[in-house]
Amino acid sequence: MKYCVYSDGVRRHVGIVSPNLEAVVPLDLSEPEAENGVAALIGRAVAPQPLHDKAVALKDVRLDAPLPRPRRNIFCIGKNYSEHAAEFASSGFDSSAAAGVVPKAPIVFSKVPETVIASGEPIRIEPDVSTAIDYEAELAVVIGKAGKGISREAALDHVWGYTIVNDVTARDLQGLHSQWLIGKSQDSFCPMGPWIVTRDEFDLGNAGIRCFVNNELRQSSNTSLLIFDVPRIIETISAGITLLPGDVIATGTPAGVGIGFTPPKYLSPGDRVRIEIDGIGVLENPVI
Repeated sequence: MKYCVYSDGVRRHVGIVSPNLEAVVPLDLSEPEAENGVAALIGRAVAPQPLHDKAVALKDVRLDAPLPRPRRNIFCIGKNYSEHAAEFASSGFDSSAAAGVVPKAPIVFSKVPETVIASGEPIRIEPDVSTAIDYEAELAVVIGKAGKGISREAALDHVWGYTIVNDVTARDLQGLHSQWLIGKSQDSFCPMGPWIVTRDEFDLGNAGIRCFVNNELRQSSNTSLLIFDVPRIIETISAGITLLPGDVIATGTPAGVGIGFTPPKYLSPGDRVRIEIDGIGVLENPVI
């Protein structure tokens, strides 16, 4: 099942996307519940009823991010594809390079919730703050069941679904501060969407992931090539940290980011970034 969040000009709704991706059926949620996006569905004992008589065409509504404001910082994994680890280690922005090109354990950092924007919303460059804005196509995991000390074997039982994020990064700020939070957490630096696909409908072990900038293919890989898979990531984060329903984990980006080119191919106003993950959909954002 694919669940989206949308606005009809009056209020926000949460709905089920039709198999042909042309319509959405809203769910029977109150306006305050719908403001929380798909988080309103996670952990409920009884699923809200679909309002089939109120179905609308997707083209007639504005999609919001499926989790418009996550309940806390987004967990992110760095250097989780081997080729990207190599390009990043040689970039000059890698404060973890001393640990080796390929990390021995997952590198975990975070982005603040206010970075989240929807598919179609603009990634905003503030040239007086940063002029080295990069894209990072990533699969994101949405947690459905709380847990601490979760084993690899039980990890996927804690997953509710999957979505796409663009881990937009200010490389100059990343280098200046020798850590990643500020460069990763600028306003609009986490496009998310277009919806969340439930765990049962996504092939986690074999999903193509691609990123295009102005129709130029920059990144092309597969989730089978993750250095640390989703169960290992969940096991690592939950060792001492309680994962909560609605938490988001971005699993890392493949090779082909802007800093991997000579000279770097950073984003500029007027660009469009399109990310595709097989089985989920397309996340596309303009740059202004």
